[in-house]
Amino acid sequence: MKKLLFIINPKAGKTKSPAPIFDACVHFSNAGYLLRIRLTEKTGDATRFAAEEGGEYDLVVCAGGDGTFNETVSGLMQLEERPPVGYLPNGSTNDFAASLHLPLNPASGAQKMMEEGKCQTLDLGTHNGRYFAYVASFGAFTRSSYSAPQAAKNVLGHLAYILEGVKDLDSLRPYRCCVEADGEKFSGEFIFGAVCNSTSLGGLVKLKPSLVQMDDGRFEMLLLRMPKTPGDLQNLLLALTRMQYDYPGVIFRHVSEVTVTTQEDISWSLDGEFAPSAPRVEIRNLPGALRLMM
Repeated sequence: MKKLLFIINPKAGKTKSPAPIFDACVHFSNAGYLLRIRLTEKTGDATRFAAEEGGEYDLVVCAGGDGTFNETVSGLMQLEERPPVGYLPNGSTNDFAASLHLPLNPASGAQKMMEEGKCQTLDLGTHNGRYFAYVASFGAFTRSSYSAPQAAKNVLGHLAYILEGVKDLDSLRPYRCCVEADGEKFSGEFIFGAVCNSTSLGGLVKLKPSLVQMDDGRFEMLLLRMPKTPGDLQNLLLALTRMQYDYPGVIFRHVSEVTVTTQEDISWSLDGEFAPSAPRVEIRNLPGALRLMM
């Protein structure tokens, strides 16, 4: 009999009915899987479950937000032989799931995964050795992904991120750094930077879907230079909303390796989770490192 490790973050989507999660278990069982269910209680549990137990299973599935998915993948990457991973988005924003067009109802996702699912190979990234599935970012809008209180996310969902993003606009500041990407160098003051494999970042910034390919061995890099006046800021944000990547102050590239050096304190976000500042950050693409059951 096939075996499935089901990692569930019970805090994600706390205000939602648990019924879809129970229904997902039924779909897995009906498909012939023997289930082992693990509930996370604190940060790092999903990584530990995946690393310590994942190698014994034919499929590992996690239910939660993008942070839960990040932890699960980080644990699986510690294994020499990794089973495919499935993702049932049940968080507040689910950027990665939106990019993959995954069902936002866990029961529907489990049913389609069992009836129609095929493994799709996707790229992963490393940020000074830490894994990320879809984005490493700094600056404006970044703080909202990890600073929005869990209680607010449970009640307000995506609106909680928007409210935190508005707070960021009130405290914009320049981040002076040097960014080297596949042979190009960009220096100066930036208000935002992201290296991503997604069409949605923090639920606030969107990328044109036709420009994002998640298994091509390259990330999409977006940098926004610090505007000089409030009017410049308004025009810059308008250009970003309209996806005008050739607008002055916007730098958009497809890259496989990125190095960011700085003497300032720049906090990062990896898949919506906090990552501390470092004077030198090395980001690398790992082509085809992940097998995702779609």
